[in-house]
Amino acid sequence: QVQLVESGGGLVQAGGSLRLSCATSGRTFSSYAMGWFRQAPGKEREFVATISWSGRTTYYADSVKGRFTISRDNAKNTVYLQMNSLKPEDTAVYYCAAPNLQIAGEDSAEYRYWGQGTQVTVSS
Repeated sequence: QVQLVESGGGLVQAGGSLRLSCATSGRTFSSYAMGWFRQAPGKEREFVATISWSGRTTYYADSVKGRFTISRDNAKNTVYLQMNSLKPEDTAVYYCAAPNLQIAGEDSAEYRYWGQGTQVTVSS
């Protein structure tokens, strides 16, 4: 059974930073891409970032490009999302997601497994 557990969310002031972590279990982590999505109140879930199985390919939503960095540690079965220069509009529940693919895109339908989410709140 594949499990994804996010951590690292919290309350931060605008301009601050947070690092989210997603620990996975139940399959060979290093064989698959990973992604982050978010959902703000009253809005649909949206793509944030994805990283390939090797870590060599990353892709970001335009709204976070240059501020967020996705990375992975295959030895620890963990994917990270470093979030800098946070804005109030980044406030959302952030979800870790895993596809059955080595490389994935921004379509949530590609992602088979999801974590429970972690709340990020950015105050102005």
